[in-house]
Amino acid sequence: MPTFDTVCEPNLVEVKNAVDTTAKEIGTRFDFKGTSAAIELKDKEITLFGDADFQLTQVEDVLLSKMAKRNVDVRFLDKGDVQKIGGDKVKQVLKVRNGISSEDAKKIQRIIKDSKLKVQASIQGESVRVSGAKRDDLQAAMALLRKDITDLPISFDNFRD
Repeated sequence: MPTFDTVCEPNLVEVKNAVDTTAKEIGTRFDFKGTSAAIELKDKEITLFGDADFQLTQVEDVLLSKMAKRNVDVRFLDKGDVQKIGGDKVKQVLKVRNGISSEDAKKIQRIIKDSKLKVQASIQGESVRVSGAKRDDLQAAMALLRKDITDLPISFDNFRD
């Protein structure tokens, strides 16, 4: 029986490269000279540092442009709140999504069930496995998920015939 997995996995190597090139640009840009603007990556968390909220948005814009150049979907990032740290400095944590949460998995399962396609969806940890009798039904399910799920950067892998 043909199957495929619906997953939400970023290319962490490209995310790290985007953070590194952002840090390099922050170090060389004139408007960041003499400020505390910085960026660092630790365990799927990107931390932005700056002197003010405006500077954080500038660092974030640089990061998003570098991620777009490296074909990393910016929907992988979950923005945290801006926090004040010592003095007048601020920081913001961006979490890199990895895996489909249980609520999103149930949403995907509901979309497939309501579509009346002859496929079944089952939640397998942090992915959703879709199986059906025909390859065409699976491809229709992929198209349906691409159209209906806009807030998650989902991809499909492990396609078995």
